[in-house]
Amino acid sequence: MSHSPALLEALLRSGMHDVVTVEPTTGGQAALAGIATRREAPPVFVKSLAEPPADDVFVTEAEGLAALRDLGGAATPDVLLADRDLLVLSVLRPRPCSEAFWEQFAHMLARLHTGTVHHRFGWHRDNWLGRRRQVNTWNDDGFAFFAQHRLLRWLGQPRVDAALDRADRAALERLCHRLPDLLPDRPACLTHGDLWAQNILATADGRPALIDPAVSYMWAEVDLAHVWTTSPPPEAHRFFATYAELTSLDSDWRSRMPIIQLRQHLAVLAQFDDDWGAGDQIRTTLAPFRQR
Repeated sequence: MSHSPALLEALLRSGMHDVVTVEPTTGGQAALAGIATRREAPPVFVKSLAEPPADDVFVTEAEGLAALRDLGGAATPDVLLADRDLLVLSVLRPRPCSEAFWEQFAHMLARLHTGTVHHRFGWHRDNWLGRRRQVNTWNDDGFAFFAQHRLLRWLGQPRVDAALDRADRAALERLCHRLPDLLPDRPACLTHGDLWAQNILATADGRPALIDPAVSYMWAEVDLAHVWTTSPPPEAHRFFATYAELTSLDSDWRSRMPIIQLRQHLAVLAQFDDDWGAGDQIRTTLAPFRQR
């Protein structure tokens, strides 16, 4: 059943009385979304949730878009409305299928990460990753922050506990204890936080633009891992080489991606009936940490 009538009704209730139709869009996992045609204004992108989990979901998302733009220099859509029920944004274009676009994106992401280095890990408020709250309590220790608020926080979620047995959960705890030995000690910087390919679009003039953030000050490789492990298109191969060159990334970065991406795999496992292979990826990464 189309969710367009619900989005149209919500837009009219919000005061946008010139909206004529809403055409549904695809690609996202957690929200109802569409493009709204208006009588006397450009079209807008609108999204909502069938059952908003809290009043601040779209407010914190709008704040994240502003932070990426104002602090990190990234292109983002204009926020036209953000309240409990709706997020209304200017319309972006699909990203072009070109190596040049991905090379541009490498420059943009490198500027975002290198230009926003911060002395603490976290954010001034909690926000949302999909339909689950992302806890951002400040911490001086990146390993402790990542372990507590990005990995272990998913234990106890019904779908996670059903998919991972006791040995898997114990292996995750052992991995968290060993994080200082497994990962380099990196500073925090502003991260998008949910940077899979669907959240990379283009501005009207073809520049890379970002949507759907779950921002925090975290390791830059949180963003890199999400792009690396979520099947980027073939034309993205130059992105990784360019980003590594611009940020002086060491040659071992690929070996760290499965551990860092555990965060996202656990979030997917916790939220969706179809985990798109996340459970298998988690168990593979945790295998060396299981007791024999």
